[in-house]
Amino acid sequence: MSSKIYPGGLLVLFLILFSCKSDPVKIAATAAQERNIIIDSTITAFQKKLLAQQIDSVFSKTKFNGSISVFRNGEKLYEKQNGFEDFKTKAKLDSNSVFAIGSVSKQFTAVMILMLEDEGKLNTGDRVSEFLPEFQNKQFENITVHQLLNHTSGISDFGSGLQSKPGESFNYSNNGYRFLGEIVARVSEKTFDQYAKELFERIGMMHASTANSFEGNHLAGAYLGNAVRFEKIANMPKRLASKEISVAAGGILSTASDLHRWNAALFGGKILKPATLEKLKTKSSETAHPILGKVGYGYGIMMDEGKLESYFHSGYVKGSPSLNIYYPKTKTSVVILSNIADESKGKNAIFHPHKDVKRIIDAIENAVSELK
Repeated sequence: MSSKIYPGGLLVLFLILFSCKSDPVKIAATAAQERNIIIDSTITAFQKKLLAQQIDSVFSKTKFNGSISVFRNGEKLYEKQNGFEDFKTKAKLDSNSVFAIGSVSKQFTAVMILMLEDEGKLNTGDRVSEFLPEFQNKQFENITVHQLLNHTSGISDFGSGLQSKPGESFNYSNNGYRFLGEIVARVSEKTFDQYAKELFERIGMMHASTANSFEGNHLAGAYLGNAVRFEKIANMPKRLASKEISVAAGGILSTASDLHRWNAALFGGKILKPATLEKLKTKSSETAHPILGKVGYGYGIMMDEGKLESYFHSGYVKGSPSLNIYYPKTKTSVVILSNIADESKGKNAIFHPHKDVKRIIDAIENAVSELK
């Protein structure tokens, strides 16, 4: 007699056979997952210890007055504040201290322009003359939004002429970003401050503001000199909204933790469409940065020319040097903020701590990449 296997029996037999075959695969996958967890936790412990040793050394060696913090994928690897918010009262810096971030503001302005592009209200290839009447003359009529974003418009910060033909070469221009701020206001039909506030709230940057809208009581006021002999920069932060600086080019204020939220949201794809974010990150010009050397430039962000992928921007308004860095491969965010600068020593000396920290993180990122 031949035995019969009914459809229900076939299903049971298939499930038994499949489970027998898949168990070794599941065991191997689980073992690999557990091994990776152990490796990751070991690497993290190594990073934390190394960062503590190396960056603590930067604080002590340079007498750094400010905040340095390093987060990876939301996990704190290092954070320290040292010195004063107010050098006269000796009020100390802490995690709530709000700093002027200088030209780090430019990436916020660039993102706002790209948000408007995502909404179909403009295109980076548009001529600026479509939005601003002062560009409707022969000298400026062909300048595009793209050229303002990557500093190839030729617009000078000194005088009313052009430093170079539009699109010809890189000429860093705060005025160019001031005009971008005016475009944001014109196209969004809101003030720049209102549009920026909506962006901050969307990301959860509860302590960020523009120079015009700051109302907090934890301002890390800007100073020139050193902890012994210092001069307070007057009218902070309102002075950052002046035409000479402008909010869109250098007038945003933030805590370190809010900048980490910004990095995670921006590079995590929470603000811009994927293709638009790619435009922001794509090198479209390059320059010899006076502090960081040869760098590529996208829209409001810089990138290293070497094999290590990172996006960053330095910032400086009198008394407030800053540096914001993001390493996409490991989702590592680095924020370095200060509120005093000894200009008598020159820009290179002012940014020594920032360069030292970037060099340390670059080395660790390379080492972790090789370990993995």
